[in-house]
Amino acid sequence: MDTTRSRASSGSPYEGSVGFARAVRVGQHIAVSGTAPIGENGAVSPDPGAQARRCWEIALGALAELGGRPEDVIRTRHFVTDLDVVDAVSAVHGEIFGEIRPASTMVLVAGLLDARWRVEVEVDAVVAEG
Repeated sequence: MDTTRSRASSGSPYEGSVGFARAVRVGQHIAVSGTAPIGENGAVSPDPGAQARRCWEIALGALAELGGRPEDVIRTRHFVTDLDVVDAVSAVHGEIFGEIRPASTMVLVAGLLDARWRVEVEVDAVVAEG
């Protein structure tokens, strides 16, 4: 059993002080940390669909960096701040994972770390051997 550990960085200044990585791969398993909708320039769109798209862009980028593909995803998690964002967030998930159909959970939360964020996502994947 391969227990080699590798990680992808988000570039966040908090990775070292908090002690986390954007994603970690051990053997065939990849876990992507909670991923917020932060634009490259720090901007956050107010549109929940755009936020979901940005979250998935970042999370799937980290997955790819560690050798994974959307088809390898076995579980997704959404954390949403309001019921009124569910349809927009779900539609984006369906665009990406409609044929893959991983196990998925959506949780309504009181808030996320930044009041502008309406959604955050997590991913678990298992990649093929080799």
